[in-house]
Amino acid sequence: MTTLGTGVLRVRHWLRDHPLALDAALALAVLVAMIIGSFVHPRPGEGPSFGARRPEVSGVLLMVAGAVALIWRRRNPMAVLAVTAGLTVVELVKSDPPAPVVMATVIALCTVAARTDRPTTWRVGLLTVAVLTAAAMLFGAAPWYSQENFGILAWTGMACAAGDAVRSRRAFVDAIRERAERAERTRDEEARRRVAEERLRIARDLHDVVAHHIALVNVQAGVAAHVMDKRPDQAKEALAHVREASRSALDELRATVGLLRQSGDPEAPTEPAPGLAVLDELVETVRRAGLPVEVACTDRRPPLPAAVDLAAYRVIQEALTNVRKHAGPGARAEVSVVRVGNTAEVTVIDNGSGGGGCHGDGDGGGHGLLGMRERVTALGGTLTAGPRYGGGFRVHAILPVEARTAESG
Repeated sequence: MTTLGTGVLRVRHWLRDHPLALDAALALAVLVAMIIGSFVHPRPGEGPSFGARRPEVSGVLLMVAGAVALIWRRRNPMAVLAVTAGLTVVELVKSDPPAPVVMATVIALCTVAARTDRPTTWRVGLLTVAVLTAAAMLFGAAPWYSQENFGILAWTGMACAAGDAVRSRRAFVDAIRERAERAERTRDEEARRRVAEERLRIARDLHDVVAHHIALVNVQAGVAAHVMDKRPDQAKEALAHVREASRSALDELRATVGLLRQSGDPEAPTEPAPGLAVLDELVETVRRAGLPVEVACTDRRPPLPAAVDLAAYRVIQEALTNVRKHAGPGARAEVSVVRVGNTAEVTVIDNGSGGGGCHGDGDGGGHGLLGMRERVTALGGTLTAGPRYGGGFRVHAILPVEARTAESG
């Protein structure tokens, strides 16, 4: 059965790739059927009898011409229909009883109905039915109401109906295929969009982690180098801070990069993402780096959604890092987190005079402010940052408590 099925599929594919061969085979089959039918003599009241007559030479030539015309039925169906209908009319006018050349016209009419629209099928079909039926009724020896004449009417009418049904089914299948292909393209585009958003999110996380901790390491390493000879105890304390900041950076990097692991990879991180729950640890780390930070208000009840909590933490982390890098000596910072209705407002201000403020786009061409704005905007919030009147810089983020994440949007 498997071999037979494979052979059938091969034949079907070959015929699909060679439509002219299929049409030639169909034309041959129609010619054989017409020749066999030409030996049948209809006898009213007695029924048809086979072998009671022989086809005339002219009838055989008309049947061969009609069958040959069917070979090009797909390339030019209207022309083939006109040729076969004309041959049929000629046979109906000159022979009695006529040879069944009408079979070729039936196939041609079915092809026209299958390859054109419905209005064209109605117009061409009615014209063909009317011409052939009228020729049979007017020029035949049998009465106009004989079953042979109405047989021509029935066969041509069924050809129109069959061709229209084939066209409708083909259009239905094409519509389903096109819808499936469009859905596949939409899924691919959605997958690419999600991958791009996830890469951007991971890039922001890596920037926040690296920028914050490396800035602290840089400051503490500078302090240690400055006091190494005169105050070794203070140098040891600075190096201890360097070690702690490095360890924290490695832990966060491991957690972030761990998101890229496959599901079966070992040692996947299980720690939750940082949030306002560890804000005190972040502030203490910055203070040890030499930047006085005051937490004015931290409204953490009820807990924020995970995405909003992480975004608020990252905004504070990046803003404090930029204060330490750009605000200049003697700067102080203030942090506040306040719930206002359905939003959480995060504010970081400083009194620095370094000129660079918290832009994060100054020295080194960083992307701190851009990353903060992208993170907040992705949740449906807004972020403003700029110099304060009288000196210093202010970063203010408004985050919706019900985060509109990119996945749900």
